[in-house]
Amino acid sequence: MRHQIFLLFACTTIALLASCSSLVSAEVVEHSFHVQNRTITRLCRRQVITAVNGSLPGPTIRVKEGDTLVVHVYNLSPYNLTIHWHGVFQLLSGWADGPEFATQCPIRPGHSYTYKFKITGQEGTLWWHAHVSWLRATVHGALIIRPKKGHSYPFPKPYREVPILLGEWWNANVVDVENAALATGSAPNNSNAYTINGWPGDLYPCSVNQTYKLKVKHGKTYLLRIINAALNNQLFFKITNHKMKVVAVDASYTDPYVTDVVVTGPGQTTDVLLTADQLPASYYMTANPYVSAAGVPFDNTTTRGIIVYEDALLPSTPIMPILPAFNDTPTAHKFFTNITGLVTGPFWNPPPRKVDEHMLITIGLGLTACEKSRNATCGGPNGQRFSASMNNASFQFPDKISMLEAFFYNVGGIYTTDFPDKPPLKFDYTNPNNSMNPAIIMTKKLTKVKKIKFNSTVEIVFQNTALIGIENHPIHLHGFNFHVLAQGFGNYNPAVDRKKFNFVNPQERNTIGVPVGGWAVIRFRANNPGVWLMHCHLDVHLPWGLATAFVVENGPTLSTMLPPPPPDLPKC
Repeated sequence: MRHQIFLLFACTTIALLASCSSLVSAEVVEHSFHVQNRTITRLCRRQVITAVNGSLPGPTIRVKEGDTLVVHVYNLSPYNLTIHWHGVFQLLSGWADGPEFATQCPIRPGHSYTYKFKITGQEGTLWWHAHVSWLRATVHGALIIRPKKGHSYPFPKPYREVPILLGEWWNANVVDVENAALATGSAPNNSNAYTINGWPGDLYPCSVNQTYKLKVKHGKTYLLRIINAALNNQLFFKITNHKMKVVAVDASYTDPYVTDVVVTGPGQTTDVLLTADQLPASYYMTANPYVSAAGVPFDNTTTRGIIVYEDALLPSTPIMPILPAFNDTPTAHKFFTNITGLVTGPFWNPPPRKVDEHMLITIGLGLTACEKSRNATCGGPNGQRFSASMNNASFQFPDKISMLEAFFYNVGGIYTTDFPDKPPLKFDYTNPNNSMNPAIIMTKKLTKVKKIKFNSTVEIVFQNTALIGIENHPIHLHGFNFHVLAQGFGNYNPAVDRKKFNFVNPQERNTIGVPVGGWAVIRFRANNPGVWLMHCHLDVHLPWGLATAFVVENGPTLSTMLPPPPPDLPKC
C-alpha cells in the first residue's frame, strides 16, 4: 500500500513539474498600437496614410506557441477601427477575433481597446490587419509564432528569419477610394504600385532609393516569411537564379517543396527556405500580379527588392528574373496543388472522414438593383451596382450590435440562420455563355449565416461561377484551419472528383484560392463556439457581399462554451 502511495505521489509530482515547466516556458507578450494618420512620401508625392506606431508595415509581433498576447490599441485616427489576428484560432477567445460587426463593434476615434488571447496549437507565419473598410492597406504587420522553449522547427534552423510583406499602394486616401466605389456601385480605382516591406522599388518613379534590400551571407540559409498583405491582387514572387523551398503555408508545416516561384493570394502566408548559394552579386526579388479575370483593368506593374551578397567583390547591377505572364494560371495552379501537409510535423491532424454538414457554395460577382428612388447614379453593368454573393446571398453586415453579441445574448433580428447548403438554382456554373444572364445575375443584400453544432465536421465545395466573369477567389475562414482535399477546373462533379480527394497528407490552410473557373473542396471541424466569418479576401469583394458566417453552437461543458465578453468590449 505504501508503495502504491509513493508511486501516486511520484506520478503526481512529475505531472505537476511538467505542468509547471509548461507554464514557465509560456510568457505574456505585450504591445501597444498607436493608430493615427501620418504623411509619408511615395511615388514622387506626399500622401497621408493611417499607420500603426508610424511605420509601414506596422510592428512585427513575435511570440512562442503557448504564449498569451496582449495588444493595447489606441485609435488616434479619424476612422473606426478593429484589428483582426489573421489565422489565429482564438480558441474560446472569439471576442478578440476582430472583424467589425462580426465579433465586435468598432473602436471609435479617440477610444482604445485591449486584445488578449492565447496562441495555442500553432507555429509559423500569420499576420494582423485592420478589418474595417480598406484600412488594412496600411494597417498591417507580421505575427510570427515560434516553437515553445525546448521545441524546434521540423527543418534545419535557418541562419536568419526575414518577414517579406507584399502590399499595394494608392496615390490617394484608400478610404476615399473605397467610398467612391461604394457610392456608385462601380469598381474602385486600381492601385498605383506594389510594395515589398512598404517600399515600391526602383521600377516606379522617384523610387530608386525606396527599394527594399536584404543582405545575405554566401552559403547561409534564410527563412523568408512571405505575407501577401495586398488588398486586391494575387502575386507571383521570384528571386533571380535562386530556388526556394516551401516549408509552411498559413502557419501549417508542409512537405518541403522546391520551386522558383511562389504564388500567393491576399491573406495567405508562405514560409520558404532560401540558401544563398549563387555567385556573390546582387539579385532582384520581384512581385508581379497574377490576374485570372479576363478583360478586367488591373495594376500591371512590378515591385522589386534587391538581395545583396555581403561578400560580393564588386558592386554589381542586380539581375532581373524572367517574370510569369500576368494570366499564367498553369503556373499558379501547379504551385497551389503541389503543396502537401507534413504529417510528421507538430499539430498535424488527419482530415476527418465522417462529415456532418455537406455544403456546395457558389461564389462570384453579380449585380444588385440601383436605388432609383434615391436618385442614385450606379456605375455597374446595365446601370446596376456591382455585387457579390455566396449561394446568391450577398452578405450585409449588421450595424446595431455584432453578430457574436447577438449569439451570446440571444438577440433576434440581427441575422438569420437560413444560409442555404446549396445554391437556390442549379445551372452550368462556369459556362461563359451565362455571363450577364439576367435570369440569374441579380442578388439581394441579406445577413444570412449557417448554424452548426459544436464539434461537427463541415465539408464545403466552393464552386466558381461565370455570372459576370470567372476569376480566382481567395476565401478566408476565421477561427479554423481547414484541409484542402482537392481542387480543379470546370464544374465540380462528385462522381469523378471525389476520387481525387487527398486523405493522406492534404495541405492545411486558412485561406484558399479557389481556381479560376473551377472548384475546391475543404473540410474542417467546428470545435470552437462563436461566430466565424468566411469571406473573399479581395477587399473589393468583401463590401460587395462575398461572405457569410458560421455560428458554432456551444459545447456541452463550461470548458467548451464561449465565455462572456470582456467588460471593455467596444459598444456600438
